[in-house]
Amino acid sequence: MNDETPSPGSRLLTGRTVLVTGASRGIGRATALAAHREGAHVVAHWANDEQAALDLQHLLADRGCLVRADLRDTDQAETLWREALAWRGHVDVLVNNAGVWLGSPLDDPAQWRRGWAGNLALNLLGPADLSRNAVLHFRERGGGIVVSVSSRSAHRGDDAEHLAYGAAKAGLLALTKGIARGFAADGVLAYSVAPGWVATDLADAGEADGASVPLGEITPPQDVAEMIVFLASGRSRHTTGATVDITGADYVR
Repeated sequence: MNDETPSPGSRLLTGRTVLVTGASRGIGRATALAAHREGAHVVAHWANDEQAALDLQHLLADRGCLVRADLRDTDQAETLWREALAWRGHVDVLVNNAGVWLGSPLDDPAQWRRGWAGNLALNLLGPADLSRNAVLHFRERGGGIVVSVSSRSAHRGDDAEHLAYGAAKAGLLALTKGIARGFAADGVLAYSVAPGWVATDLADAGEADGASVPLGEITPPQDVAEMIVFLASGRSRHTTGATVDITGADYVR
């Protein structure tokens, strides 16, 4: 990574390759577009919504590359990383955004087990596999950046029906902090963002109410994307290891 401060008029990510997971919708889509605006080449991972992925590819044009993968499958996560790396020969930034909000109710043993397995697989183990590959690659290149999308639930816990989600997102925070502490000497920077309710499909599923937020609205995904892109720029290197809460003051630590 180049540690020199870019000139004031330059774009934040010019010349960098950024892998964004869960890029077809919500925070991931907003992040892919914001990174592209700032000059990045974007590897846009998607899993289910092909039309949304194709629409994104049209906007990214020749600075975009779509890769489909189910991150619950270790082999597919490895394939995603290999394809991302092969596109331009290097990856400079990994954005762990893909996630799922699955219930894990105590009174249903089968759903409890499915909820834990699903939340851990996609919200923690998938990002862990990609982060491992990223850190190994970054060490060879003299540095790189990991930005992971966690949740306010990682701090306060989630509701009674979603204990596994909060636990998995807390694990993602711990992973990010460990990467920051363990590999700073290799030039690897790691950050987390912890949104509250964001105006995405997940918020619709949870029947989020913007009236309870001090700002009076649910957080737009673009607000989260702008912070991710800034952290991905490396302009605040000594913020490594930190978590930035993005909740509209709904949850303040």
